[in-house]
Order: sequence, then C-alpha cells, then structure tokens
Amino acid sequence: MKKSKFLISLLLILLLPYVNSTTSRHKWPKTSKHFVLVHGACHGAWSWYKIMALIKTSEHNVTALDLGASGVNPKQVLEIPHLSDYFSPLMEFMASLPAHQKVILVGHSYGGLAISKAMESFPEKILVAVFVTAHMPGLTLNATTLLTKSSSEMVSQLDNRVTYNNGPTNPPTAFFFGPKYLARNVYQQSPIQDWVLATTLARPLYVYSKEDISKEMVLSNKSYGSVRRVFIVAAEDKTLLKEFQEWMIEKNPPDEVEEIPGSDHMVMMSKPLHLFNLLLRIAQK
Repeated sequence: MKKSKFLISLLLILLLPYVNSTTSRHKWPKTSKHFVLVHGACHGAWSWYKIMALIKTSEHNVTALDLGASGVNPKQVLEIPHLSDYFSPLMEFMASLPAHQKVILVGHSYGGLAISKAMESFPEKILVAVFVTAHMPGLTLNATTLLTKSSSEMVSQLDNRVTYNNGPTNPPTAFFFGPKYLARNVYQQSPIQDWVLATTLARPLYVYSKEDISKEMVLSNKSYGSVRRVFIVAAEDKTLLKEFQEWMIEKNPPDEVEEIPGSDHMVMMSKPLHLFNLLLRIAQK
C-alpha cells in the first residue's frame, strides 16, 4: 500500500506542470462526481496517472484500482487462476461503497470485462459505465467470443510471449506484452516516457480458460442491461483495431458512442485531455 501511494504521488508530482497548464482555463462544475478507473491487461492503476491528476485538479473524486496481480497488487499471476480472483479488488471496492453512492465506472481494454461484471453485480451503484476502447460483452455478445476474436493474432506478434507452467502440452498460463509490441502497437502515438513506464511496470496476465470466463461473465438485462453504457473509440488503435471496436458496437449497441481521433490504444496516455473532457461531459449528463 505504501509503495502504491508513493508511486501515484511521484507520478502526480511529475505531471503537475502539465495539469496546471491545461486546467487553468476551465471553470469546473460544483457537483462532485466519483470516477472509478479500471486498467487493461498487463497494466495497473499507474496507467491512469494523467487522468487521475486532471480529475483531482478539477475537484472531482477519483479511484484507480489495481486488479489481481496487477500494478502493486501483492498477488502473483499464478495465485489468481480464476477470473473472479482477477476481478476481486474491484468487486470488494464496489461492495464497500455506501448504498446511496453512484460512480462513473471507466474500463480500458481488458478492463471492460471487469466493469461489465461490476455492472451485473452492482447496477444500483453505477451512474454510467464507460468503455474506453475496451472489451464490451453483452447479452448477445459473450466474453469468450470477444477475447478469441481480439487476441488470436496478437499473442504471437513481435516479442509478445506466453508461459506454460503446466507443461508445453497444456494451455498457456500467462501472457505478457513485449517492449517492441508495446512500442509499435500500443503506445505508438504516446510520449516515449509512457512507453518506458510501461516496460518497467507491466506485469503478466493469467490466461483464463473459456470455461472459467463463461462461468464468470454471465450478464442479465435486469442488472447489466439497466446501466447506461458509453463506448469511446480510439481511432488509431492497433491493439483493438477500429474495425473490431465498431463490430462490438454493432453487435452490442451502447447508449452513446464517442471517438477520439489520433489516439493509440493507450488513450489516457496519448490523448489525456480529450479523454478527460469526454469523461466530464458524460458524467454531467
């Protein structure tokens, strides 16, 4: 916990001049909102540091979470063999919220699965769910189909790698982004400092079985379907291609669609101010 607070504090200090220059022109609304930010595969709460700084400076509340075996979460990847283990920090946080409090739940990439599970479990505590170039399962689009379609080619590209802790004849147990893949397909529009940060802090992701995903990701119209959804398209995404994002939107239409031009997969790194302004606008509706 101390390490996590130190890391966030350091990132905020480094970003303070940027925040001051980009927020001084705006008058922020008096009504305070609470944003909950959920990272993508192999990343952590640290990936939201620019958005966190902007939200804090605008006098809204923000919580960025480390999912299981991510960021500074103490679990190791082989200690979370079920998708529920990976989601656990978000589920525990949502359960701890007062019954009357509603949050703006924001999920990036693989984090779309986590916020979808939270929508199913805690619909009454979510004002709106925002999928930022994220996996967006639904009543007619199951999570295993999404993951199979989006990851089949990505796993073997460039220096991405998988590990086989149960032997080479069994399915892989963990996946990890290589620095070359991160540079070319994930952070290609982002400042080089953010790519370096990712190569330093990224951690492996457990490769969950289709059976485990299907069991965990059961969504209903009564709960998941009752939460307002917004999808933000990253126009230059080379990890979840724009065509794939549009396919998800077509198969599982959200209430609103926004697009950020010129953004790579890491929208919060390459276009932080644009994303921040969109999140504020969505929250105020």
